[in-house]
Amino acid sequence: MSPQNKIKPEFLSFGAEVKRLRAAAGLRQQDLASLVNVTRSYITQVESGRTRCRRDFALRLDRALKSGTAIAEAWDDLLESIKTERYPTFFVNFTKVEQSAIVFRAYDERLVHGLLQTEAYARVLLKNEDKVKSRMRRQEILDRDPGPLVSIILDETVLYREVGGPQVMREQLEHLIELSRTEKVQLQIAPIQYVRNVHGSFAIATRSDHRQVAYAVMAWGGETTTNEDDIAAVNGTFLVLQSEALNVRDTRSLIRKVIEEKWTR
Repeated sequence: MSPQNKIKPEFLSFGAEVKRLRAAAGLRQQDLASLVNVTRSYITQVESGRTRCRRDFALRLDRALKSGTAIAEAWDDLLESIKTERYPTFFVNFTKVEQSAIVFRAYDERLVHGLLQTEAYARVLLKNEDKVKSRMRRQEILDRDPGPLVSIILDETVLYREVGGPQVMREQLEHLIELSRTEKVQLQIAPIQYVRNVHGSFAIATRSDHRQVAYAVMAWGGETTTNEDDIAAVNGTFLVLQSEALNVRDTRSLIRKVIEEKWTR
């Protein structure tokens, strides 16, 4: 097992947040190291998740980067996740797992997946500024280098379900086409038809240690699992969906057709 695979995903998430805020401040690792009186190699270790800093150091980073309490709050989240890091079958924090995933797959039957939503589309759904900002921050994993392999299947009805009006839908579908032309996202549309064992939206995150966590959308919010039988079942369902879905090129053609026929007025 490589050293990278031994790093806990929670440490990777914390380090990624430090790196994001440092880059946003326009600082190099050496610049930040000088501001907080440590070596550049220590900053490297923190950002790569190879070490867990103390909370007072997280506060020093916040002061140096003028990031309020963002890093301290991320440190608190890290500590809490370590306390509960027994990975029970349910209630694993899927958002944190998503942020450190090396492979991310999802199927959505009602709405555009959160990682692919435009801000205008998300704003209609969430109606809360903090939640909108949080969703936009989630999408930063698409810009991570190296980034995760992302494969998302949307039910065809998603393209026709109006969210926010024609302009919002047009911009959202154009955004899907744009993302599908990059190496970041493999996007497919599942035609409107019955597919065996597909009962709702779900996502599967594969972590750097190759363990998997799945999340299924429920009427009361959602349920997370690491149960091996559940993981095997949801992987099988995703493979069936992929076999029935349009390929990436035909997916783009269908999205373009829907834009022109329904959302261009």
